[in-house]
Amino acid sequence: MKKQLGRQIGMLAACGVMLVASQMAFAQYRPGPPGPPPPQRGWNHQGWYHRGGYVPREYRGSRYVVSDWRRYRLPPPRPGYHYIHSDNGDFLLAAIATGAIISIVANSR
Repeated sequence: MKKQLGRQIGMLAACGVMLVASQMAFAQYRPGPPGPPPPQRGWNHQGWYHRGGYVPREYRGSRYVVSDWRRYRLPPPRPGYHYIHSDNGDFLLAAIATGAIISIVANSR
């Protein structure tokens, strides 16, 4: 009986030690500060990339403006508007004077 009681006390003590050790291990873990944000690829769409937004002036130059809209099977732009090709393949129909986006044609490829 004393032997069985000794084993039970030993098992109970071992469980207690494991419980305390696991709690100490969790208490020591502290995640570090968040790392830097991932690098942006291509355009930096800071809230303007939506219908009603305004294309920044640096993206309204000849490098991004689509003059041959038929090649991409796009409908003809309204007078005073042109298509701007984004880095992800989308086409933005924007006002030439202000850069206001009235439509986004998603890349279908």
